[in-house]
Amino acid sequence: MGRLTRRFWNWLPSSIDRRVRVVAWLSLAFQVVLIGTGGAVRLTASGLGCPTWPRCTADSFVNTPEMGLHGIIEFGNRMLTFVLAIIVIAAFLSVLRYRRGRRDLFVLTLLQGLSIPFQAVLGGITVLTGLNPYVVGAHFAVSIVLVAVTTTLVWRVYRGPRGSLMPAPRAYATLVHVTSLLVAVTVVVGILTTGSGPHAGDNSNPLKPAPRNGLDPELLQHVHSWPAYATFALTLAVVIAAFALRLPRRWPLALLAVEVVQIIVGITQARLGLPEVLVGIHMILAGLLVAAITATVLSLRAPSAVDAAPAERRYGPESVSL
Repeated sequence: MGRLTRRFWNWLPSSIDRRVRVVAWLSLAFQVVLIGTGGAVRLTASGLGCPTWPRCTADSFVNTPEMGLHGIIEFGNRMLTFVLAIIVIAAFLSVLRYRRGRRDLFVLTLLQGLSIPFQAVLGGITVLTGLNPYVVGAHFAVSIVLVAVTTTLVWRVYRGPRGSLMPAPRAYATLVHVTSLLVAVTVVVGILTTGSGPHAGDNSNPLKPAPRNGLDPELLQHVHSWPAYATFALTLAVVIAAFALRLPRRWPLALLAVEVVQIIVGITQARLGLPEVLVGIHMILAGLLVAAITATVLSLRAPSAVDAAPAERRYGPESVSL
């Protein structure tokens, strides 16, 4: 047993290699996928497809044929958590051997690992409270935060530890940070808006519909648009400033592109009465929006001088300039 343990330990990466980069990208991708599948559960009214937790029914851990499509969708979403858990464990193990030299990667993967049981319990509370809109919103908010965490993980894998040098002018950096704050406000108001709207996640019993937060959905749609448009205006300013100052503009442009699509989808879904497909796309775009603004903020700082040169030697200049 000891020999097998040593062989496994020696097999683990001792520095950043292809395996580390793959699991970092998978971590980010599956966080976004989980937002999509969670949205599918809600938008197909399958939130109580498994009416209890941690079992799917009082007598079974898996869905039964009598539960129909809603049971399949809800149970499938629960099973996806186990897939994500495997990826998160792989990410943690991929940085374990060199955790002292790259404490940032160790902390990021540890946070992901701790999020798995936390999200599982929060999902259980969601079911046991009958899809309380605030608990459902908190579930989504945690997923959004994890998108930012995994985006940072991918960034640090390629760019190295956080550097102290900020090549961008202070005014430009302030503009980017204010934009990120407005993105956060937009997401929070969006969560409240969804919690007031028609997609409660369960309509199996018309005599006992899933609760709403009681806020005015029409008013919240307008309130939600205010920080969204302000974010768009500031992002335009960030892009213009990046061109004028000859700063890196890949991520500001990516942020702007996501916002354009998000605004188009948001306006269309509001005018069409919130069709499920568009609402689901809107949720996934929220995850991509947070990933883009996270990368934009991270791009403000140069990589650590200690790690930048070794990273370039390992991966080449193009990989380092993610």
